[in-house]
Order: sequence, then C-alpha cells, then structure tokens
Amino acid sequence: MADDHIRYDILAQEALRGVMRKVLAEVSRTGLPGNHHFFITFLTGAPGVRISSRLRERYPEQMTIVIQFQYWDLKVSDTGFEVGLSFSDIPEKLEIPFSAVRGFYDPSVNFELEFDVRTEPSEAALQEPQEPAAQPPAEVKPATKKKPAEAKKEAAAAEPAAGKGAEVVSLDAFRKK
Repeated sequence: MADDHIRYDILAQEALRGVMRKVLAEVSRTGLPGNHHFFITFLTGAPGVRISSRLRERYPEQMTIVIQFQYWDLKVSDTGFEVGLSFSDIPEKLEIPFSAVRGFYDPSVNFELEFDVRTEPSEAALQEPQEPAAQPPAEVKPATKKKPAEAKKEAAAAEPAAGKGAEVVSLDAFRKK
C-alpha cells in the first residue's frame, strides 16, 4: 500500500469537525431551530477540556452532554466551544475543544458524526511496544427509518424533565445493535 503523505484521514476528520463547529456557531447566534438538539460526547481528560473537579471525578474518561432545553452562554471559537449546563441543579461552565469530541448526534434527524480522538499515551502504553494502527476517517451515520412508537420512546427518554439538571447519557442507547 502506498504511503499517504497527504493524510486524507486527518483532512476528513477536520472537515467533519467543521460541520459541528458551523452548526454550534449558528445555534449560539440564533438558538436551536425546530426539534433539533445535540448529544455531544467528549473525553474529559483530553488537553484543553475544562470542567469542574466534581464532574471530572464522576466522569474520569468521557461524558455526554445534551444541548436542548437548559443551556446558556454557548460560545463557539475556531478551536472549541463553551457552554453552561446544570448538573443536579448545580450550574457548571464547560470548555471543550473540538479535538476532544468523540461524537456529535442530533436525534431529531438521526444525524451522527464519530471522531477519532488522539490522547496522550499513558506511561504503561509508552513502555509496551505497539504497532501503528490505521486511523479510519470520521463516519457520517446514515439516517435510518424507525417505527413512530420507537422514535417517540427514544425522544421521551432523551428529554430531561422540566426543572431538572442536565443528564449524561450514552450514545449507545441510540445505536442500532
């Protein structure tokens, strides 16, 4: 196989992160249109992620946030975004670089992006020799038709109750098995 000196995998990842960046920037200016809302999964230990120590203790590896009803101060830059969310009625400010995001999902239209996130290798990983792994590009998951009852059940499960804080959920609940 020929060497990829252009690094199409990295270019594709960055282009798809640009989709997420553009969507969040538009939402920060105009608000969420229609029934759109987002599940964003990110690595809590990735460089540049700023969350409270309370959240980091509770979610040491990754967490998923929901941008839907109760968020505030969404600010988007070229490198990441900031958002205010409430967790168990405690307001929190999160700063998340786009490079830390593993998944972006809009269940209202069944649109999903998955990203490879490179993290700093642990000391154990540095001691063990490893073969380089090929990095697949980010994937765009095609929308699948769901039965109306199934879609309503998922939507009801995704919507937090009024007056409660944000809920962290796993995207696995929305994936086809």
